[in-house]
Amino acid sequence: METKKGYKAIAKYLLVSPSKVRPVANLVRGKGYTEAVAILEAMPQKGARLILKVLKSAGANALSQNRMMDEDSLYVSELKIDDGPRLKRVWPRSHGKRDILLRRMSHITVVVDEKVGR
Repeated sequence: METKKGYKAIAKYLLVSPSKVRPVANLVRGKGYTEAVAILEAMPQKGARLILKVLKSAGANALSQNRMMDEDSLYVSELKIDDGPRLKRVWPRSHGKRDILLRRMSHITVVVDEKVGR
């Protein structure tokens, strides 16, 4: 999907907390496409795998729309980690009590664009 600012890919309702994914996203925001892929592939976090999947999808969108474009000419122009809905679960406690367990979800949006004069 082509936008005014580049090529976009979105993953929604991912079962990972946004607060755990945002530090990973901060490492690759603004970097070149190939450098960002290399950084994410080397990281052990679950959030890195999820961002990598969305980043590769955005790169594939860009390369399929414009055959003359090269991977080296792309960079991560926008990377957003938004809160999704929360699943409320019951966590049994002693003496018949319970706690509420919140399963947080994330929405990841990646926009890649072509470098112009960089």
